[in-house]
Amino acid sequence: MLRRGRLASLTLLLPRSLSAMAAPPAGCSAQARPCFAVEGPGSDLVCFTLSGSEGAGGSGRPLPRCFLPAPARCYSLCVPAAPSVPAARLHRRLRQRLRQGPLGRCRVLGLLCYSAPGGQAALEKGFLIQDPQGGAETERALEELLRGQGELPPPPLGVYEAGERGELWQCLWALRGAGGRELLRRARVVAAEEPPLHPAVPGLRHAAVFLSLEAARSVVEQCTSLIPEATAVLDLVDKCPKHSKKGDFPVIVIEGLDATGKTTVTQSVKNSLNALLLRSPPACISQWRKTFDDEPTLIRRAFYALGNYIVASEIAKASTESPVIVDRYWHSTAAYAIATEISGKVQNLPPTQHEVYQWPEDLLKPDLVLLLTVSPEERIRRLQGRGLEKTEEETELEANSLFRQKVEESYKRMENPGCQEVDASPSREEVLRTVLHLIKKHCGSL
Repeated sequence: MLRRGRLASLTLLLPRSLSAMAAPPAGCSAQARPCFAVEGPGSDLVCFTLSGSEGAGGSGRPLPRCFLPAPARCYSLCVPAAPSVPAARLHRRLRQRLRQGPLGRCRVLGLLCYSAPGGQAALEKGFLIQDPQGGAETERALEELLRGQGELPPPPLGVYEAGERGELWQCLWALRGAGGRELLRRARVVAAEEPPLHPAVPGLRHAAVFLSLEAARSVVEQCTSLIPEATAVLDLVDKCPKHSKKGDFPVIVIEGLDATGKTTVTQSVKNSLNALLLRSPPACISQWRKTFDDEPTLIRRAFYALGNYIVASEIAKASTESPVIVDRYWHSTAAYAIATEISGKVQNLPPTQHEVYQWPEDLLKPDLVLLLTVSPEERIRRLQGRGLEKTEEETELEANSLFRQKVEESYKRMENPGCQEVDASPSREEVLRTVLHLIKKHCGSL
């Protein structure tokens, strides 16, 4: 139970008109209450909502677990979750700044705002900041962050306060010049049930998993004035045929987490079949991977998606002359994107047969996709001593077993085509025999 005292939460939104700020978040109807889901480091979401007017609803309903008793304070910062490059970059910049100065002592959790009922697509995405010391310097640092958005007007500020009976209220303020504020609304905060789908699921195809070339291209186009390499990527994409078609020879994709043996298997199969070996992302854009890996998921995944379409044009040409082996392709791009965007437990993933697991209709399809798997212990053993530079997601694979499980489960749910699993733990010779047997079974004689 919350002790009497003051809890504060700062809610950061991209600037809108004040009349819009006083209404529910964009996309919420007057009847649909905004709900919030806190994404903790564990497996469960903590959900809460606003009761509406001061005298309406919420009586007897518990407070959400994510708020701390006084003197500790909580804050939150959110930006629209629409597929916008400026919003995605702002979210990433805020995450970085929350690790600095007095804010660095705080515990930062993910936060999603979505419409209810039904757990519709996330409308805003941000952070819940828990300051166990409740120091005034934390609030000053956050207000400075809110007001420091360049030439844009300061975003609104939401303050969460405990009432006389221990209830929690949200006061939404507009920040004015010279430190002034104007109250926009006051609403009661109460716990809410977890939605049937994780709130990030409905927006996956617009923010992380791109089901067409044009969807990915439109994102990278927004980056041309921000990332010089974006123009070069688009130039390469535009040189590719719009609809690449496979030749008469089979195309086999080999997928798997790092250190599952992909390099060894792909090279061995290449030699055994006298095939051509291709990789995604292709060599022509691999020089820019580090640049795009440092960008938000929206931009990073659009880059890798376009890489798949460039590889498709290479596959189309090569498969007219020989079998083709591809080291990673679309399944990798989608699986990592899904696992990154969906927090918590494996059960939070999109259900089987969801559209994000379907192969894009405009992307050249392989004849067979093999998924190499090894135990977590064996994979870590193989990673030790490799000394290779790791991406942010590869580092997360090692540190977070839940993330790894979500990547693997996402791979297994892919459809049209699905993945044929191969245990890559035995000797190289035995794994190669298994792979060649599956290729012969699914692709016929070579």
